[in-house]
Amino acid sequence: MSSAATWGLLLIRLTFGLLMAGHGAQKLFGLFGGGGLAATGKGFAALGYRPGEVFAAIGGLSETLGGLGLALGFLTPLAAAALIGVMINAMATVTGAHGLWETDGGVEYSVCIAVVALAIAAIGPGRLAVDRFFRWGAGGWAPAAFALGLAGVGSAITLNL
Repeated sequence: MSSAATWGLLLIRLTFGLLMAGHGAQKLFGLFGGGGLAATGKGFAALGYRPGEVFAAIGGLSETLGGLGLALGFLTPLAAAALIGVMINAMATVTGAHGLWETDGGVEYSVCIAVVALAIAAIGPGRLAVDRFFRWGAGGWAPAAFALGLAGVGSAITLNL
């Protein structure tokens, strides 16, 4: 039997995950009005990431694969970590100096993405997910801690390269 919560979680995962995958596809392939890898790479280089295209590819792949993972409910803690890590980098290099609100260029959007990804890791992807057959598919403190810890370590490494 399925409940409104089961379908609601699927709706959140699909909407959030597919939008994040599309955001990554903008960076990687220039889809949906995005600049593609060359233009995104120039933007990353201007932020101090060298070589810019390599870091643009890492960011784009993290958003695309992380988004698809959340949409499918597949490797959910890893998918959440990918998105959280990208958002930590965005906050550290782009939005952090501008305060909270998006209207001022602040961290609001990045915080929302990171929190939704972390919450899905904590709650679990639900019954309508590939991960329901694996032990991490139930969510909990351990998958959430794994997602947040991996994102933090990955971000620290990236920011110090």
